[in-house]
Amino acid sequence: MERLGLVGLPNAGKTSLFNALTGASAAVAPHPFTTTESSVSIAPLPDPRLDALAAMSASKKIVHAGMEVVDIAGLVPGASTGEGLGNRFLAGIREVDALCLVLRAFVSDEAPGDTDPVDALATLELELVLADMGTIESQIDKRRKAARIDKSLTAEVSAMEAALEVLSGGVPLYRSGFDAEKRALLRNFFLLTDKSVLAVVNLGEDQLEKADTVVGPVVEALGGHGEVLGVCVQLEAETAQLPLDQRTELLEGLGLGEGALPRVARGAYHLLGRRTFLTTGDKESRAWSFRAGATAPECAGVIHSDLQRGFIRAEVIHWDELLELGSWAKAKAAGRIRLEGKDYHVADGDVLEIRFNV
Repeated sequence: MERLGLVGLPNAGKTSLFNALTGASAAVAPHPFTTTESSVSIAPLPDPRLDALAAMSASKKIVHAGMEVVDIAGLVPGASTGEGLGNRFLAGIREVDALCLVLRAFVSDEAPGDTDPVDALATLELELVLADMGTIESQIDKRRKAARIDKSLTAEVSAMEAALEVLSGGVPLYRSGFDAEKRALLRNFFLLTDKSVLAVVNLGEDQLEKADTVVGPVVEALGGHGEVLGVCVQLEAETAQLPLDQRTELLEGLGLGEGALPRVARGAYHLLGRRTFLTTGDKESRAWSFRAGATAPECAGVIHSDLQRGFIRAEVIHWDELLELGSWAKAKAAGRIRLEGKDYHVADGDVLEIRFNV
């Protein structure tokens, strides 16, 4: 299961977001380094498509997809050289697949700290860049010497030199425009800025009506190199503790619709390169996680290895089309179920039944 790392300065609201996404109860306090060790928990992926199909099928059980979320110890300026919990912070980031940068915009007398999200973004990126420079600088001379003997390392050294040039200009690698081939050559170095990024701007309740004004400068600063969402994390964390009907009523009463948490969860899930296909029946409706671009046999293997090994074909219909028709039987009778073979690339929201023989 892919991991999303929550990264931010002290008192940015990382742990509150972690609790809201996962339903955990990690300690939250208005002072730096409440989080000293990484906390890990599963965040279920809200999916109205799955819920609607479960209602259609009168399913006894509903199983959502999910991802691991890691609440990483807070960063301070100088973390790349060991300040604060620097080494612990950096180790936590190396172990995740994508980053959610939590940037504080809310003002509170009880929680000290900078409230300019653009400044916070700059601080986080600088520390990550400096750490990556240190990683490459400690390795590049050895690789250069090795490449004189083993010419297969020449491309790797070239990628390291290009990365060092970008980083030396203060630019994270996710802003570099490096192609997949060059990034693959750098993968063994576990560089911190070679990860996809989602930014959450943590708003106060009094900032919700002007969220676009607060979030806009962050969008501009990130320059299209990651999605940016404005979230009142405290409000979302509080409503996440309520029963579903009360939560819905409160959020709708505040004009927030479903709230921001589902958007954060879905944004992070896609950031991790994951998609979902669905299965539905009276016993169970389930969302299955798969790698974007996977074929039908690979998705069959997500359910069980026997299904991939003995794959014959997949019966496929998109979730909204099935919902419109009212049942699998009606969709089949109407000739709307497609038969797809081994080369079919499954789309997000496809409903599948796998034919196999072992």
